[in-house]
Amino acid sequence: MTIPNLENNRVKLSLLDLSNYTHLESIAQQKDLIYYSPSDISTPEALKAYVQTAVDGYYHKNTIPFIVFDKISKNYAGSTRYGLISWKDKVLHIGWTWIGYEFQGIGLNTNMKFLMLQYAFETLEFEKVEFRIDDRNQKSRKAVEKLGATLEGVLRSDKLMKDGYRRNTCCYGILKAEWPEVKEKLLAVIG
Repeated sequence: MTIPNLENNRVKLSLLDLSNYTHLESIAQQKDLIYYSPSDISTPEALKAYVQTAVDGYYHKNTIPFIVFDKISKNYAGSTRYGLISWKDKVLHIGWTWIGYEFQGIGLNTNMKFLMLQYAFETLEFEKVEFRIDDRNQKSRKAVEKLGATLEGVLRSDKLMKDGYRRNTCCYGILKAEWPEVKEKLLAVIG
């Protein structure tokens, strides 16, 4: 499976692997960057294990991890991923997204998600894209709702967090039939 770079004038998403992940070490150590995730990236060793899991998933064809490059600041900004890919059902998740605090609220995430949605629906020809978010994470929930995703339900006590808390997971989705309208709205936002 060869994945091209996904890019526009704002952002470039390239395959994340063990040859490039060290660009993210300083960002990954930002305090509470992935507080609402069950994953750990807080040390160089934890980040390497996180990337190794993503790479393993890539070779098993159930994840496609990306390293995020902000073309405006010319800096690596974070990581995102397609995951839980069902090639048979034509459904995948977009998630495992984290970008440094300095890259938040400036349109980078919207551009990333647009490129990922466009590739999922128009190139991979998937039928549905899902997002799963901790119900306490209002910032991420609002961002996904702004993309045009619909809240489909909440999985109660779904994930065990690093601190022992059992989170409720909000499930959002965008269907292929909804993509043309979602795309039009996103293009108006990202220009």
